[in-house]
Amino acid sequence: MTDKVLCIIDDKEYQQWLQQLITEIDRQRLQAAMQLNAATLQHYWWLGNDIIRKQQEHGWGAKVIDQLSVDLQKRYGGDSGYSIRNLKYMRQFADEYHDFPFVQVPLAQLQEMPFLQARLAKFTVSADGQFVQVPLAQITWYHHISMFPKVKDMALRAFYMTEAAIQGWSRDIMLMQIEGEYHKKAVALPNNFDSTLPPVNSDLARAAFKDPYNFGFVDMTQVKQEQDLEDQLASKVTDFLLELGKGFSFLGRQYPLNIAGEENKVDLMMYHTRLHCYVAIELKVVDFKPEFLSKLNYYISAIDDLIKMPEDNPTIGLLLCRTKNNTKVEYALRGMTQPLGVAEYQTSKMIEELKSELPSIDDLESTLEK
Repeated sequence: MTDKVLCIIDDKEYQQWLQQLITEIDRQRLQAAMQLNAATLQHYWWLGNDIIRKQQEHGWGAKVIDQLSVDLQKRYGGDSGYSIRNLKYMRQFADEYHDFPFVQVPLAQLQEMPFLQARLAKFTVSADGQFVQVPLAQITWYHHISMFPKVKDMALRAFYMTEAAIQGWSRDIMLMQIEGEYHKKAVALPNNFDSTLPPVNSDLARAAFKDPYNFGFVDMTQVKQEQDLEDQLASKVTDFLLELGKGFSFLGRQYPLNIAGEENKVDLMMYHTRLHCYVAIELKVVDFKPEFLSKLNYYISAIDDLIKMPEDNPTIGLLLCRTKNNTKVEYALRGMTQPLGVAEYQTSKMIEELKSELPSIDDLESTLEK
């Protein structure tokens, strides 16, 4: 029956309509989830704030929380979220975030952390111009309570809230990034988005990419050339997509581009569901060279002409190199006409350090001969 129906409609028109529906449904579902999360945080903040108020008014100590937990669970059930521990978290939540539904970060503090300032620039500035107001409802309750003992500084909390939302980090991934001091390593990758994309698109693009990327899941002892790295990223695509962040969809490796009868291949082709654009990724196992960008710029021009649909935004190119010099990258970007970004990737230091300590094959053969 379905085949007969498709025969009497324009399949191209239908597919475009279907994609529009999927995009809108995803947006509405996300909006509903965010509204539910905001309502949960509002409820917990209200209850925590009321506990603080009653303790201050009547001089009640911590034991009142124990009694309140028993009574609320008796009324609403044991799995209602009113355990002693959770009520204490609610009290802490209200005590630390007086300005709910925001955390206010002093602008003066942001100026000391340029990358953090860039990440939070899109949020509202307070009426007095002294603070940036970062919404607390970007992340879940479990993200918040897990962050409490790990991050005390409010500016860093605001950073990890925002980054977790942008990158789509689970609570466990967020904690791993906190432990690894991600805020010290991550910087805005060199790019030309301002000159090649409309203002709204360039802001979103800067938020979607980072520098460096952590490829700790790659066994670099097996990587001798670009194809080896590509093989591992493709075989561990879940880890790769998780590191790239929320919104990236994997379309394929060695993605074919037929340009004037000549076959070219993009190392890795992605589509970003939030930016609504193709993302072409080129991999290098060596230091950055300016000519790498020229090739990627060429590919993006072809993708925009041959693959991109009218409803898609301009394709973005991401060049991933083992190392780079930012001054060289900036000079090379000046002559490019397409949106491009350049980032490094990091691998397991343990493997690299162990590898440097091991004797070479020549050393082993020499020892055996002796």
